Amino acid sequence: MRQDDRVTDRDAVHVDAAPALDPAAMRRQYRAEGLAEGELAATPVEQFARWFRQAATEAHLFEPNAMIVSTADADGRPSARTVLLKSFDERGFVFYTNYGSRKARELGANPYVSLLFPWHPMARQVIVSGVARRTGRDETAAYFRTRPHGSQLGAWASGQSSVIAGRAELDVSYAELAGRYPEGEQVPVPPHWGGFRVAPESVEFWQGRENRLHDRLRYAVEPDGGWRVERLAP
Repeated sequence: MRQDDRVTDRDAVHVDAAPALDPAAMRRQYRAEGLAEGELAATPVEQFARWFRQAATEAHLFEPNAMIVSTADADGRPSARTVLLKSFDERGFVFYTNYGSRKARELGANPYVSLLFPWHPMARQVIVSGVARRTGRDETAAYFRTRPHGSQLGAWASGQSSVIAGRAELDVSYAELAGRYPEGEQVPVPPHWGGFRVAPESVEFWQGRENRLHDRLRYAVEPDGGWRVERLAP
């Protein structure tokens, strides 16, 4: 072993002095109030709207529209990332992305997707499972026009998920676009950018309870388009 490769006593002391964190010892007792079948709205979107409103206006959570979008490629290899929900209604849940991104490519090969809303301060989660389809260009354009000018430029500047040489590449691309489309000038909608709407097939509402006996109520779609509610063991 070379001298440079040896771990000195001083190095060892420095490493050993770092406090150890044991994730198995991290515990928190969840709330006593639960979620009963009789409290649920008629549809999962109505129930989601209730909880979303509470997360945003009562609990004042930071970005309650942040959700983990999980996809899988044609071979079943999964990937996940945090994306912002931009709209929802009885048709489904909508987010926007670069159509060349990894998630978009995977959805093109395998449209099944899961959305997870992790509202930890409220001891709540919502899990949406369904099928993703691209939104129409008119809908995409209408939303694009509501984005801040800088975000519109960013949609052009970044080839999302592609390998780049460094941060400077992004900065140069953005600066060129800012010169071409200064503040106040309309930015065209990128043809490679748009929305996905996730039509839910099941929506689970998870409420943390004491002693890890959580309430899990899941809406599952029926063949006629209606919904049945199932209680899952925690």
